[in-house]
Amino acid sequence: MSTAFTRTYRSLEGDSYGWTVCGVLAGCALAGGLALWCTLTPVTLYEVTPSARIEADQAVYPVAAPVAGRVKEAHLVIGRKIKEGEVLVELESGSEQLQVREQLSRQQALRTQIEALREQIRAEESARDQERHAAQSGHEEARAQAREAQASASHAESEEHRMRQLRELGLISEQNYQQANAEAQRSRAAAESRAIAVERSGQDQLTHESDRTARIRSLDSQIAGLESQIPTVGAAIERLQYEIERHRVRAPLDGTLGEAAVLRPGAVLKEGDKVGAIVPSGRLRAVAQFPPEAALGRIHPGQPARLRLDGFPWIQYGTPRARVARVASEIRDGTVRVELTIDPGSSRVPLQHGLPGSVEIEIDHATPWTLVMRHAGRQWTAPRPAKPEVL
Repeated sequence: MSTAFTRTYRSLEGDSYGWTVCGVLAGCALAGGLALWCTLTPVTLYEVTPSARIEADQAVYPVAAPVAGRVKEAHLVIGRKIKEGEVLVELESGSEQLQVREQLSRQQALRTQIEALREQIRAEESARDQERHAAQSGHEEARAQAREAQASASHAESEEHRMRQLRELGLISEQNYQQANAEAQRSRAAAESRAIAVERSGQDQLTHESDRTARIRSLDSQIAGLESQIPTVGAAIERLQYEIERHRVRAPLDGTLGEAAVLRPGAVLKEGDKVGAIVPSGRLRAVAQFPPEAALGRIHPGQPARLRLDGFPWIQYGTPRARVARVASEIRDGTVRVELTIDPGSSRVPLQHGLPGSVEIEIDHATPWTLVMRHAGRQWTAPRPAKPEVL
């Protein structure tokens, strides 16, 4: 028995406490480092959503047929660059074009009639001037003849007066006196006739001029009636041209044709049928949908973010960097819309409209100890379910 205890004592004396002390010290150091990390080292918190996509900075513009009709030509090729005003689809408008030609012919006919009436007015005015000049000359001639007749009548009256005196003195016979008296009466009648002719020529001139003026006014009235029809015809032409233009579906802005319907000549479109969609030219942005509890009060403009796009492994292409631009303040369809600007040079992903993916947004920096305390606080303040009553 003494031999066994002797060996035991020797074994105990040969044992050392070094490894134990080292183990205890290493555990204390590890615990201290973990405590320092939990209390002093902040970690980044992210909000992640798998519902995100790349969109154009401007809204995609849908293109629809403004009127119903049959397709005449279609220039819809997905991915084609288009310019504002370019014709994408043209519908048949033969009836309207025929009506336009009819109205143009009517308009030209009205203008021709107006020009003919104006030419007639010019002819009437020229004839009136000529008649006025001729009448003036005739009137002057008649007045001259009237003066001549009056002079002859005055001379005949003087001669008749002289012959009466000679007859009373018995120097001439009664026959000679009667001849002188008849000559005086004939001269007075001729003078009165010339005076009446002068007055009648003036009245005839006024009558002819009044007739010419009345015809000119009648022609002016006809021209006014025809001219009043021209604006109506012009308005009808503009309306028909507007209808023809509505049969041409034009691009409302520059961009790329991102969606196109398969249309062939002869296909029938209804009013409002969608024929394509234009992706506007410009910068791209990321649009993400977050749950309200994750976005409201936690996501703010200016926060950095990363995109992970489906179909482009981030190990090979990298993750495009982004930054929160706008956050909606209202909930729509159970989510909150968040818009982000993209740094196009931060990855090798060929960005284009419509690419789906996910978004990670840096929302906060906190230490693990803070996170633990937050979680404990939520658990403590969370409402607990009521216990069922035992009957």
